[in-house]
Amino acid sequence: MNIIFMGTPDFAVQILQGLVGYNIKAILTQSDKKVGRKQILSPSAVKDYALHNLKEVPIFTPKNFNDDELIVKIKAFKPDFIVVAAYGKILPKAVLQIAPCINLHASLLPKYRGASPIQSAILNGDEKSGVCAMLMNERLDEGDILKSVECDIRGKNAKEVFNDLANLASILCKEVLCNFNNLNPIKQDNTRASYCTKIKKEDGLVSLQNAKELYQKFLAFTPWPGIFLENGLKFIDIEFIDEKEHEKMGKILALEKDSFLLACKKGTLRIKKIQESGKKILDARVFLNGKRLKNEDNLC
Repeated sequence: MNIIFMGTPDFAVQILQGLVGYNIKAILTQSDKKVGRKQILSPSAVKDYALHNLKEVPIFTPKNFNDDELIVKIKAFKPDFIVVAAYGKILPKAVLQIAPCINLHASLLPKYRGASPIQSAILNGDEKSGVCAMLMNERLDEGDILKSVECDIRGKNAKEVFNDLANLASILCKEVLCNFNNLNPIKQDNTRASYCTKIKKEDGLVSLQNAKELYQKFLAFTPWPGIFLENGLKFIDIEFIDEKEHEKMGKILALEKDSFLLACKKGTLRIKKIQESGKKILDARVFLNGKRLKNEDNLC
């Protein structure tokens, strides 16, 4: 079974790892990008993994699929399947016609088509999410469903859910490849579709209006972009306590050993770790002591 793999982030790496032992003919991933404060040019997670573990497999980082030579090269590998996982580009008809293109998408389609299905599910407080193996077409995440699997995501942050779904996707991918001819593709119900966009750094900005909504943002945006107040103060580790109404949001309600309770307009949070912009992460009580803040003071 000849396979071409297309993917970019850590989610795709776990799926690629599960395909080791198959005849992986080529890997396509996004181009190196500048990351971090120092803007160091770095390969994608998939490229980094392949360079260290699949040294004989050719890697391509095309900006687009307008290059006819690239299409010829892909055809020359004579793939039986093209496996796609968070590649970040929509495949044109010229690629889709080469071999069945199977996409592993981290949602229960047609819900959360698009770039941030895991974060969107957490933001909306969904109790379940999952992975779909989809037979790709020219539209965004609208292909027929080959098989899906779901899991519980209650109380989990995005990093934990990414890991859970990547493991499920790796197993699902191999099941679909091995049983492809016996599967009956199911068309998606487009009337039930929802879409999500790429997460931006500014999405992490929060207010103290609603504790439950703030907590869901904390889960959805861990580890990136994190959550922060308008003054740049970051909440690194928090817990949701209740939805009790408070007259004054931002008030310190109670001091605990390493943490403190904080009032939102609606609801209460336990603040465990906190970070000022450009400074190190501190236990919440250490932060309060440094600012000489006490019970019933305002955090900001």
